[in-house]
Amino acid sequence: MGTLFVDKLDPQSGTSLEIGSSGDTITIPSGATITNNGTQTGFGGTNLPAFSAYLSNNSDQSISDSTSTKIQFDAERFDTAGAFDTTNYKYVVPSGKAGKYLIILEAKYTCSTANTIIGSSITLKVNGSDSHSTSYLGAGYISGSQYNILGNALNVSCVLDLSVSDYLEGFAFIKVSSGTPKVQEGNDLATFFQGFKLVE
Repeated sequence: MGTLFVDKLDPQSGTSLEIGSSGDTITIPSGATITNNGTQTGFGGTNLPAFSAYLSNNSDQSISDSTSTKIQFDAERFDTAGAFDTTNYKYVVPSGKAGKYLIILEAKYTCSTANTIIGSSITLKVNGSDSHSTSYLGAGYISGSQYNILGNALNVSCVLDLSVSDYLEGFAFIKVSSGTPKVQEGNDLATFFQGFKLVE
């Protein structure tokens, strides 16, 4: 093996410089530094696809008391792969995008009558089955339209290993002593569903 000492390698005009051939291993030894001041491709990765959906700003979603109900995420802030279904309110892993995803689901609850929320929960389902959930229990929690800022917000954050065509949905459950329980609309990110694929 020989050693070539040069200060700069330039390809012929109008061509590209190639180092090594298929099957070769190019090694950067310990202590060496690569400095990039140009554009790189083929290194690292991006956290894509990514999506962010929310319950639209038109109105709160009324749900039945003590009944697990799918949250109607009918609007998007972004959806890089067009994989979020705003008609059926679910994210479907697109072709070629299987892997580990960071998923965040949040809902903010209220009620048509103040001081009536007894308990609530939010559940992330994968392919129709419960995956992760969190809940709140506490009689007399302040709520009602005049107390929206103090509404009960619940959040689920997790990393899931997903396959192509797996689908994710968010469900809300609220128990009240009177009035109509509601999931708050998302103009202030009160109720949202978002995630992205991790670089592996």
